[in-house]
Amino acid sequence: MISIKPFKAIRPPRDKAYLVATRSYLSYSEDELDEKLQNNPFTFLHVINPSKGRNLPFGKEKYQEVKKCFKKFANQGVFIQDSTENYYLYRQVKEGNEYIGLIAAVSVEDYFEGKIKKHENTLTNREKMFTDYLESTGFNAEPVLLTYRDDFRLNKIFAEYIEQRSEYEFTSTDKVLHQLWLIEDQKHIKQITEAFKDQEALYIADGHHRCSSSSLLAERLADKPGQDHRHFMAFLIGEEQMKVYDFNRLIKGTNGKSEEQLVEELHHEFLVEPIEADVYKPEKFHEIGMYINGNWYKLVPKTGSFNPQSPVGRLDAEILSKKILKPILGIQNLKTDSRAGFLPGTEGVSGLKSKVDSGVFDIAFALYPVAVEQIKQVADAGKTMPPKSTYIEPKLRSGLTIYQILEN
Repeated sequence: MISIKPFKAIRPPRDKAYLVATRSYLSYSEDELDEKLQNNPFTFLHVINPSKGRNLPFGKEKYQEVKKCFKKFANQGVFIQDSTENYYLYRQVKEGNEYIGLIAAVSVEDYFEGKIKKHENTLTNREKMFTDYLESTGFNAEPVLLTYRDDFRLNKIFAEYIEQRSEYEFTSTDKVLHQLWLIEDQKHIKQITEAFKDQEALYIADGHHRCSSSSLLAERLADKPGQDHRHFMAFLIGEEQMKVYDFNRLIKGTNGKSEEQLVEELHHEFLVEPIEADVYKPEKFHEIGMYINGNWYKLVPKTGSFNPQSPVGRLDAEILSKKILKPILGIQNLKTDSRAGFLPGTEGVSGLKSKVDSGVFDIAFALYPVAVEQIKQVADAGKTMPPKSTYIEPKLRSGLTIYQILEN
């Protein structure tokens, strides 16, 4: 049984939503940040990356500047708070893909009890940093992305709202359509809440550190009355709605091996097939593309080279690391080795190829996307996936709905 609840979102008025909503500031270059901050007085970047705190290290002083800017936006009417507790239906359309899901407050108790399942490890220092941030600012502006088993009852309710006029509707400069509806009807709120009680588990798709830090904050404030700090904001999306892209590998150097030597060593564990094509994209699991010196190869791991019963061991990213990156190319740790790079599948195989053709990297490995069921199997087994195994969409914008954890 999963426990969710509606909440009183702090959010921009209808006429400012398209100006406020922003990507994570880490996704912008310095020039892009400067342009946004100079030309848009309403962008949420002014809050999460305040000018007075821009050069401050992460810590209490910086977080207090964020809180001040947030209060300033509220005082100026850039943010208002709903008077009733609502659920929020969010729809995004990007490159022909439609994503529809629910923004709600989710109980940290379900995380503690293992009903909200993870497939990545979290870093203690980042957990503490995010926990301190949440306690200092008192709000959460970027929902954790959670996926659930699709439920016809929920889809039927959502379909009713999509036929109505949305509270927000705008297209961002990256050509993505964003829409948001308020679910205020008490009958629908009750039906949605009850439907989630029938869910056995939720799976974290994106936001492992945000989920963990919200739970740590609840522990830190265990003696504090109230329930807001015992919940966190999440975007809940059905498994069939979510899209998982491949996350590909790029390698600098060849560990002193020629192309011929590399291919010869690969023959021990893989069926190696040269591909006569400008680009090659794997078509199914256990097909790995390798690009080197302008040549493509299809690599298929031989029977017996991996354990097909292991939720992690049978993943192509794990096979690549164990059978190629570590023993042949000397890449022992993808997280820390400066020779390793990553490129999400949204950039396409041509983007992967160009990274090698430009000379920035020497070898590219293209992987087939991980299936949602594989993510669930890893999480159910209490295991973790290799670094950068999935690139999941949708990516939500910050500032559209804000969950108040603590009274300012």
